[in-house]
Amino acid sequence: MLPAQIDETKGWSANKLYSAAKEKLGEGSYEQAIKLYEKLESRYPYGRFAQQAQLEIAYAHYKDKEPAATISAAERFIKLHPNHPNVDYAYYLRALASFNDDLGLLGSYAGQDMTERDPKAARDAFSAFKDLVTRFPNSKYAPDSVTRMNYLVNALAANEVHVARYYMKRGAYVAAANRAQYALKNYPQAPANEEGLLILVQAYDRLGMTDLRNDSERVMRANFPDSKYLGGKGGGSSSSKPWWQLWNW
Repeated sequence: MLPAQIDETKGWSANKLYSAAKEKLGEGSYEQAIKLYEKLESRYPYGRFAQQAQLEIAYAHYKDKEPAATISAAERFIKLHPNHPNVDYAYYLRALASFNDDLGLLGSYAGQDMTERDPKAARDAFSAFKDLVTRFPNSKYAPDSVTRMNYLVNALAANEVHVARYYMKRGAYVAAANRAQYALKNYPQAPANEEGLLILVQAYDRLGMTDLRNDSERVMRANFPDSKYLGGKGGGSSSSKPWWQLWNW
């Protein structure tokens, strides 16, 4: 029979357990830090050390690149301590976990093309950041959350335009128009809508829907008067074709 393993933390005070966990967290030993925080919470379930341990467990999971565990721990803290002075940080961690789960270290910086990925995680992240900004508009985490929300809106619009472009290539003009319209309606300020309007003009033209094509062209000229698309490829064009027929993918 193997001898029982001795728990060196037996008899430690809440303060000592917290200090040890904090030290492991600072060293990057996230699993060990989590175990110590959990022991602290189990032995001393009441008081500020237990509350702080719950919050730092979420942070440790986040640093350990465990988004699901981060979200679970953050939501537990929010449920247990809705009026805690640092509860906005729990909301922020929850949002960051969703954001990084989909994008890694920001898709554009990591060389990933988020526009070609399932947008569900991006929508979840946007909703989580919006929840933080709505509940805590004066939080120190609000400005960064707004920046990330703007990025996500642009990426989600680009995703819709990417799909619309895919449908155009395959001659599915109704589907292409629907996706471009969705982007315009739900993400009206996104830069990707410049190409979305081009696709809309082209799709309606191919469908013989002249009035809708002309309306879309007017919207494009009003919103993107200097668009590279309006003059055809390479700027101005002497071709007798309408400008929208000079563009393809």
